[in-house]
Amino acid sequence: MPSALITGITGQDGLYLAELLLEKGYDVHGLIRGQNNPRRELVTNLVPDVQLHNGDLTDLSSLMRAMNDAQPDEVYNLGAISFVAYSWENAFVTSDVTGMGVLNMLEAVRLHAGDDPSSIRFYQASSSEMFGKVQEVPQSESTLLWPRSPYGVSKVYGHYMTINYRESYGMHASSGILFNHESPRRGPEFVTRKISQAVARISLGLQDDITLGNLDARRDWGYAGDYVEAMWRMLQQDEADDYVIATGETWSIRDYLDLAFKHIGVDDWAHLVKQDPRFMRPAEVELLIGDASKAKDKLGWTPTVSFAELVAMMVDSDIAAAKAGW
Repeated sequence: MPSALITGITGQDGLYLAELLLEKGYDVHGLIRGQNNPRRELVTNLVPDVQLHNGDLTDLSSLMRAMNDAQPDEVYNLGAISFVAYSWENAFVTSDVTGMGVLNMLEAVRLHAGDDPSSIRFYQASSSEMFGKVQEVPQSESTLLWPRSPYGVSKVYGHYMTINYRESYGMHASSGILFNHESPRRGPEFVTRKISQAVARISLGLQDDITLGNLDARRDWGYAGDYVEAMWRMLQQDEADDYVIATGETWSIRDYLDLAFKHIGVDDWAHLVKQDPRFMRPAEVELLIGDASKAKDKLGWTPTVSFAELVAMMVDSDIAAAKAGW
């Protein structure tokens, strides 16, 4: 039975990945920060077979203990401070966790592996936010990185450090440059979930309207459940490499609103949506669209859930949650 350690186990990707690996017969371990982490119960309820270990990406000694306890064949580093808006308010903390945390995890894997650095396969969760002020459309693995937020800058650091450990130490270390991916498990601070929750509540008469920022920003949105499959496939390759994971389609916030409101029978949502400058980014990323042809060719990976299906899935889930009083 192969063993895997997942950092960021409490996030949407960590939960979907844990389910996938358990289905494949893995012994799954998760790193969780803080004994009283409020999301611990969520993990134990959804994936009770996962063994949890206390640890912190900013504390190398705790990562070494987790490695020793889990004895993993594969490590998936999904842990990060991942809410982009927060990174402007707390650039130092974001850099420490999302940037330096990658170095700490790489070092923990390298030290634990000993004389055979490639014996433990490592996945780094890179991000399309690294492209920032995009230099070409669509974006591929060779596109110049031009991050536009402290979060994006931190992800660039972790991405290049992963490449450096692969090239310097011979580690089997791969990065997935994942474009935006959503699900009913997405945190409510993210715009897609903020919209799906609001639309659900509006449909039930529990909320009057929703306030957002830039409605014209465009993203390449996919389903998180599809994207964790790509992570696993990367670590099954003989050679480590970096892959863009995306749908190759771009949609605006307005498009998301169109589909979400249409799903509850509302065609004209203008009076239900307000805009507030407080929700605008200091430096906006206007257009992200990925070229995942390398992942398709080498990994055999393609997305299975369309954008419209994703929006409907999220709205339906939040309607059910609202009816249940969650």
